[in-house]
Amino acid sequence: MLVAFSVAPSGGPSPDASVHDAVAAAVEVVRASGLPNHTDSMFTTIEGEWDEVFDVIKRATDAVAAFGPRVSLVLKADIRPGHRGELTGKVERLEKALQEREE
Repeated sequence: MLVAFSVAPSGGPSPDASVHDAVAAAVEVVRASGLPNHTDSMFTTIEGEWDEVFDVIKRATDAVAAFGPRVSLVLKADIRPGHRGELTGKVERLEKALQEREE
């Protein structure tokens, strides 16, 4: 499965402050997990089995909780049993389709 998630603290003393330190703590947990992952400006996507992916997301959320009294978590999942390598495979198929349209 693939899960794209965004986690950030909220409700702290300065709600307009940047959350990059908290997000860095979450991404550090994801990268240390050893699961395939990708981080962009809005989400981190992680690939693996249900239990292992959600364990990492829980630990990343716990890491962010240290930065404020409240945490916002957004999730989007692509649950497709028996498929691996979709973190890059989906993008490769998209790029191929775009290239074919140009020809």
